[in-house]
Amino acid sequence: MEYPPVNYLSFQPHPIVGVDEVGRGCLAGPVFAGAVILNFPQKFKDSKLISAKQREDLAIQIKKKHKFSIGIANLEEIEKLNIHQASLLAMKRAVHKLNISKGHLLIDGAFPLKEISFLSQTALIKGDRRASPISAAGILAKTERDKLLVKLSQLYPEYGFDKHKGYATYKHKLAIKKHGPCPIHRKTFSGVKEHL
Repeated sequence: MEYPPVNYLSFQPHPIVGVDEVGRGCLAGPVFAGAVILNFPQKFKDSKLISAKQREDLAIQIKKKHKFSIGIANLEEIEKLNIHQASLLAMKRAVHKLNISKGHLLIDGAFPLKEISFLSQTALIKGDRRASPISAAGILAKTERDKLLVKLSQLYPEYGFDKHKGYATYKHKLAIKKHGPCPIHRKTFSGVKEHL
């Protein structure tokens, strides 16, 4: 099904806040969320459609020119709440850190952030391909999470986190099978729990 781009500036009230999370489908590490208010219109693509170098360059630009924040839900919260609730929690934290009292959230996915009732909201399926503020939020969340996983790969070099960033690649699953899960693996996830 095709989801057309939206004119994000048509939503009210302003400012428009793009919100996206990264790391839901991983077998390891926390989930990160970005929240971005574009200070002027700028086009961004879905973080999954551009290279790591492009993402890094754009993340520097976003931090310099626009208002942003990052929210994180850690491993314990993922295990306790489930990945869906932990992703929403990371997004809520990112929005709260912006310290705004009015505006309109454009959230990637199908679920609004219920507890943030002081802001109006629209959940957009495939929003990271349809609205630049969401794309920008996804780029920031992805680059920040990737940086952490590269650091963690120095602690746990046998798993190759610097390459796959915790996603369920063939090599990652093979490493879990061979070495067993490490402290940053999500113990309740299929692909990990079988090897505890």
